[in-house]
Amino acid sequence: MNYLVIITGPTGVGKTELSINLAQYFNADILSADSRQIYQGLKIGTAAPEPKELQKVKHYFIATRNIKDYYSVSQYETEAIAILDKIYQKKNIAFLVGGTGLYIDAVEKGIDFMPDPDMQIRAKLNDTLKTEGIEKLQIQLKELDPEYYKKVDLKNAVRIIRAIEVCLQTGETYSSFRKSTPKERNFKTIKIFLNIDREQLYQRINQRVDNMVAQGLVKEAKSFYPQKGLTALKTVGYQELFDAFDENITLEEAIQKIKNNSRKYARRQITWFRRDKNYQTFEPQQKIEIQDFIQSFLSEKEKQ
Repeated sequence: MNYLVIITGPTGVGKTELSINLAQYFNADILSADSRQIYQGLKIGTAAPEPKELQKVKHYFIATRNIKDYYSVSQYETEAIAILDKIYQKKNIAFLVGGTGLYIDAVEKGIDFMPDPDMQIRAKLNDTLKTEGIEKLQIQLKELDPEYYKKVDLKNAVRIIRAIEVCLQTGETYSSFRKSTPKERNFKTIKIFLNIDREQLYQRINQRVDNMVAQGLVKEAKSFYPQKGLTALKTVGYQELFDAFDENITLEEAIQKIKNNSRKYARRQITWFRRDKNYQTFEPQQKIEIQDFIQSFLSEKEKQ
């Protein structure tokens, strides 16, 4: 039996350090499940693993794509499964680490077929977002696909635009493409959710943002400012600074907004993963307990 250890949790909780320690202990590779760490150049703002950390354990999907590249969850699923197939020829364990729920679901269960993006439709919808606001898009989605309207995060413009795009492109509802039928996989999952006291998490997030600024986040964001419209840059940490560069807010206000929006993102992540009761929750400092938890699955296999 092959095993995929999924380690997830809210932003700032400490997934990177713990997962590297665990992967070293179990002599395993790590596949990143972070939809922004996959892009080159977004090192500070995405808290990507440091070069010395990458040397400790083989990582996949870290800085492998140009920010101009279109990259879908479907592409990620295909590439991740191909990598796992190669890993499992030599080892029976691998780690999937990150906080992007759609990426994790794609690897674990698979995703349904979706048509390729229609960039003309998307450009028009993005114009609507800029000129009339997200409320206009929410109304349009409700008319086109009331089922998905009830499920989607109505504050997530990217998902709303994608759903409307598919509706307009195909004449079908976005929901009709989302059958949610799990695909067969050649591995068993071991699911670990890292979490800590909410106030402690918020303090860690605030401190991490301060550390990012000290490490050069403002300079990093400024280097991408001419490309600020790209999907890869519609990310907490960059959007707020672009607002400051546009002189809509001060730099100090932008940094505070990064902290606020990071905390909101953490709350959404917690809500997303709590819907899956198969996750075992640990605090990141419980390394020994987590090792034992993983080992219990491997030991079961050895007994068979």
